[in-house]
Amino acid sequence: MTKTLPPWRPILSRALHRNRSLPNARYFQLATVNLQGNPANRTVVFRGFFNPGNQLQIITDSRSEKINHINNYFASEICWYFPKTREQFRITGNLTIIDENHENQTSRLTVWQNLSNSAKQQFTWPHPGQTLTENEQDFFQEIPSRNQPLSNFILLLFNPKKVDHLELRGNPHQRTFYYLDNNQNWMTQAVNP
Repeated sequence: MTKTLPPWRPILSRALHRNRSLPNARYFQLATVNLQGNPANRTVVFRGFFNPGNQLQIITDSRSEKINHINNYFASEICWYFPKTREQFRITGNLTIIDENHENQTSRLTVWQNLSNSAKQQFTWPHPGQTLTENEQDFFQEIPSRNQPLSNFILLLFNPKKVDHLELRGNPHQRTFYYLDNNQNWMTQAVNP
């Protein structure tokens, strides 16, 4: 049985394809809720869709602040702007942490193996957010195994629940909501921009 893609997936894939010449089109903003209940926003890299499924893949360091946020409150939101096609996607959902103890090591391993060596190297760096080290060599540690993820390598899976798609071309702009109903079916609703 083939699972049907939600209606927003081909639209997002088309935006990615049409903006592929812009390296920054693979970056989006990910907002979490910090331990004080305030929003915390940062830019992350889109690492593809989890297969099978519609979850967006993101990587991070287990020592980063966002892991505490997610452990405390897994709801989050993405804001993704595509400059060439003038489209914005605001995606509301929740995050799942795939760490070294999670049962799904296959996807974590696959994403790790697809990383460049310089991206893997960043996981050997000193603790994020701490006082800058004086020793530059701390940033050039050997990666024990380039084929196996380091223990602090985390794969985040973002599970969408609602997508707000705004097309800024044309007058008036076009805006569409895609959301899961109570039966977990994707619904589509055109709304005022």
